[in-house]
Amino acid sequence: MTLTIGIYIFDNVEVLDFAGPYEVFTTAARMHARSHESEQLLFRVATIGPSSDTVQARAGLKLNPDFTIDEHPRLDCLIVPGGVVTAELHRPQLIAWLNQQMQQVPITASVCTGAFLLAQTGRLDGLDVITHWEDISDLRAAFPMVQIKTGVRWTDNGTVVTSAGISAGIDMSLHLVERMSDRALALRTAKQMDFDWTENEPQGR
Repeated sequence: MTLTIGIYIFDNVEVLDFAGPYEVFTTAARMHARSHESEQLLFRVATIGPSSDTVQARAGLKLNPDFTIDEHPRLDCLIVPGGVVTAELHRPQLIAWLNQQMQQVPITASVCTGAFLLAQTGRLDGLDVITHWEDISDLRAAFPMVQIKTGVRWTDNGTVVTSAGISAGIDMSLHLVERMSDRALALRTAKQMDFDWTENEPQGR
């Protein structure tokens, strides 16, 4: 069975926040296919935008979403990256969509300041959450019911997973590959990416 990974993209999204998870899941699918040639693709990754319009990420990278929040396939995992999320926090349609997806999708994950968007739904209240170290105080002030963690690369609450800043999204995504498939595939994926996977060791912040 093919698992569909949706990654939300928006104007001023941080490039590595979405590109890191994209690379992890597409590489994992490729590694799985090498040893399971007769099976279906393990992961299908799709970008989802607020509309069909071109998205301009931070530093000017232009992206064309595969789908929109109004029309997309059923997701097995939704990843919400960060960046400059101020405008996104004030989009009622987006927050309503995230709220709906968090009720339906088996795993919803955030990278960096994407945690603010998930917190805006109220569904992070009482959960252990991490974001970029520079934004922890702002997250705590804006959402006092959220339990802020420090010194970890990601938090896993079962249906909700959050990661620290930028590159930590790669570590979190490898953890999700292990959860959704197995550890062997996660390790093969990290090796193929030539990436030193940090398995939630303290960050020392």
